[in-house]
Amino acid sequence: MNPTLLSPRHTALLRWLVTADQAVPPGELESALQISRPTLNRDLRELLSAGFLEKSGDGRATRYSATDAAQAALGDPLSAPSPSARTGHLQWSAAALPLVQSLQAPLGTRIPVGYDNLFVDDYVPNQSSLLPPALAADLFHAGRSPDQQPAGTYAREVLEQLLIDLSWSSSHLEGNNKSLLDTRILFELGEQAGPLDNDTVMLLNHKDAIEFMVNAVPSEGIIVPVIVDLQAKLMKDLLKDSRDIGSIRRRVVNIDGSVYVPSNIPMLLEEKLASVVDKSRQIRNPVEAAFFLWVNLAYLQPFADGNKRTSRLCANMPLMLYNCAPLSFLDVERSDYTTALLGVYEQRQVDAAVELFEFIYRRSIQKYSVLRASMAAPDPLRSRYRQTLNEIMQWVVMHRQPQQTALAAVQVDPNDLSGLNEIVNTELNHLEVYNCARYNLARGVTQTWISAGRPR
Repeated sequence: MNPTLLSPRHTALLRWLVTADQAVPPGELESALQISRPTLNRDLRELLSAGFLEKSGDGRATRYSATDAAQAALGDPLSAPSPSARTGHLQWSAAALPLVQSLQAPLGTRIPVGYDNLFVDDYVPNQSSLLPPALAADLFHAGRSPDQQPAGTYAREVLEQLLIDLSWSSSHLEGNNKSLLDTRILFELGEQAGPLDNDTVMLLNHKDAIEFMVNAVPSEGIIVPVIVDLQAKLMKDLLKDSRDIGSIRRRVVNIDGSVYVPSNIPMLLEEKLASVVDKSRQIRNPVEAAFFLWVNLAYLQPFADGNKRTSRLCANMPLMLYNCAPLSFLDVERSDYTTALLGVYEQRQVDAAVELFEFIYRRSIQKYSVLRASMAAPDPLRSRYRQTLNEIMQWVVMHRQPQQTALAAVQVDPNDLSGLNEIVNTELNHLEVYNCARYNLARGVTQTWISAGRPR
């Protein structure tokens, strides 16, 4: 292999090994470089054949190190491009780069750390701030709805798109192989008969959890039971031990690719989860509250599994209550996401997490602002009878009352009765399990009504 023809991936792998002070196992390379094991194995074979690597040991004891030829081919490693060149959409700032570089050091050179109680204990709502205060204020101003509407209105208005975006992006960050188009088709068609693969179950669980959150948070607020229920919905049928679903963790968890060891004391996990939730409710700026929930839930690891996906959905709770644009986590590279959380896990530093959060939230604000603007102006009749329409839909679908009986049971101006009846007809004709949350209807109840032939 001609040194001048090294691919960018080969170059990144060699530079990483050159800067390591000891031979490195393939698992550590896979985690650090964020590439699949088959791709890594192919690269290692090619670089070994070219004389740029040395291999020692076999099986689990296999280690790789760079040769003098690799160093000569690369030149001075200190003049190499900064690690920011290996990220996805993000270009880390000069302020965050030292943290990013330290997190790319070989795993064996990083000092193991445990959970630091002071990370949440020292935080005083509305005095402390994880986000720069000016940035939090700017994002709140950019993301908030100008209308004075009930909590959760913004999320409901963009719910159909949010279900697809957030379900797919959060699942993708967990290694899900379904595409965004696959997700859209799945949600439009509804759950199919027969056995489902784990990727499909993960997406459907996200959809259920988001619908549950949009219904529960405006009425119940940010409380521990809602967060526990959210984890249960996210992990349904994905864990072997049902005791790990909807309950505080009572076993050891390990963070792949990190030297961070979360606390394994159930009482401490319960106490800190309650503290995180309580402090998030006190934070006046919902964007700061969203960031606070996101990093603290991921850092605490209160559940046996599903902690990161739970933290991503929970970050939307304060935004929902204040009618701000939701946070979809679209356009995030897994390597950038991992780096941001590792900074919190291992060093309690949020510089990289702040930059990632700003990037993804500005993208979300742009997308959902455009989506809302593209919607037609609300029908005056729909606006006037917004709550009444909810009641009628629930009477017909949930309580199986005839449509005309439901209309007669609510207060409606006689001059508006005909127009409202047409609206109810349209909504009942188009009601599906993937859009029923806007009327506070449970998915199962709606499916039963649809299966019965949409009686009215």
